[in-house]
Amino acid sequence: MRTIAVDGHSERWLRKGFPWVYPAEIPGPKPRPGELVALASRGGEDLGVGFGDDGWIAVRRWRDDRGPVDADLVAGRLAAAQALRRAVVGPDTNAYRLIHGEGDACPGVRVDRWGDVASIVLDTPSVAAVVPHLCDLLAADGVVGIVQGVRPDPRDTGRKVEGATVLWGDVAEEVEVREHGLRFGIRPLDAPDVGLYTDLRDLRAWLAPRWAGRRVLNTFAFTGAFTVAALAGGASGTVTVDLSRASLTRARANLARNGLPEDGSTFIDADVFRTLDALRRSGEGFDVIVLDPPSFSRSDVGVWSAQRDWPRLTAAAARVARPGAWIVAVSNQGELSPHPWHGMLADGVARAGRTGSTVMVGGQSGDVPARLTFPEGRYLKTAVLALD
Repeated sequence: MRTIAVDGHSERWLRKGFPWVYPAEIPGPKPRPGELVALASRGGEDLGVGFGDDGWIAVRRWRDDRGPVDADLVAGRLAAAQALRRAVVGPDTNAYRLIHGEGDACPGVRVDRWGDVASIVLDTPSVAAVVPHLCDLLAADGVVGIVQGVRPDPRDTGRKVEGATVLWGDVAEEVEVREHGLRFGIRPLDAPDVGLYTDLRDLRAWLAPRWAGRRVLNTFAFTGAFTVAALAGGASGTVTVDLSRASLTRARANLARNGLPEDGSTFIDADVFRTLDALRRSGEGFDVIVLDPPSFSRSDVGVWSAQRDWPRLTAAAARVARPGAWIVAVSNQGELSPHPWHGMLADGVARAGRTGSTVMVGGQSGDVPARLTFPEGRYLKTAVLALD
C-alpha cells in the first residue's frame, strides 16, 4: 500500500474525523483512481487508509488506522448501519437508505432498500472495490436482487455516468414499496432516481395529521409522493404540477395503488413558474403549497439559481396562498447554507406583500445520517412557513 503525505491543513481535519482529502492538500504525487492508499502526516504519522480518486476529492478515507478495507470491515459498517435503521425506520416502511456514505463511515457509497431489492449507488467508481463485499452481505440478508448506479456529480463535468445495471438476482422493472403504510411504485433500474425520495419521509410524517380539509398545490411533484400523502390525510383537493408528463402518469398510478380516487385532483405537466402565474391570474387559492425544486432544474429563465429563483418561487407561491396557508419548502442543495436560504424564503414572502412565521424547520430523515465531524452531510433543508 502506497503512502500519501498530506499537508498540515488536511492533517488537522483528518484528526478531527473529516473523511476527505482534497487534491490541493497533497503536495506530492496524487493517488490513482481506486487505489487503496495509506495517509500520513508530513512527519510520517499514520492518518488512516482510503481510496484515491481523480475528481474534486483526492482520497475518501475509510478507516483512521493502518488496516485493510475488506469484507470484515464492510460487514461491521453494514451491521452498525442496520442497527441504526432498526431504531429510526418504522415497521410500516420498507423503503429507506441503508448506508448513507460518509454518514455511515462508508464514503462514496449509498445503499437503499426497496422492499426485497437493494440499490447500490456510488458517488464515484473509485470506491467500487467494496461492491462485491456489499453484494455478498446483502444477498445473505434476504434481498432477491441488487442493482448498481453511479450518482452524477455536477462538479465532475467530464466524467461519464452509465445507467444502473443488475449486479445479482432478479429485479423487476417496477417494485411496490411502503412508506408509513402508503404504497409507491419505484423503478430500481432508474437508480438513483427510482421514484421516491426517502430523505423526505420524516417531513411527510410531520404533515400527515395536518392535511385534512386543506387544498394542496404540489409543485415539482415528480411521482406525487406529497400528493398521495395529502389525499390519504384527508386533503379536500390537490393540484399536482411537474414538467414531466411521464412522472405525472406515475403519480396517478400511485394514487390508484392507495385506493385514492382522482376526483378533486388536477395534474398539470408544465413549467412550475408559468403554472403559478396562471393560477394567480385565474384567482386560485391554496391552503398548503409544496415547493421541492430539483437543484439543477431548468425554468423559463434558464438553469436553476438559488439566489435568484428561491425568492421568485416563494413569492409566486405566496400569491396563490390563502390567508393562514402554509408553504412547505425543500432544498437539497448541500452548498446552500440554512441561514441564507431562510433569508431567501423571507424575501420571497415579502415580495408578494405577505407576512408570516416559520413553524417548522427540519432536515433529512433519520436513515440519512450526518456525522458530527462531517457537516457537509447535512444537505437537506426543510421549512414550513405559515402566512398571515
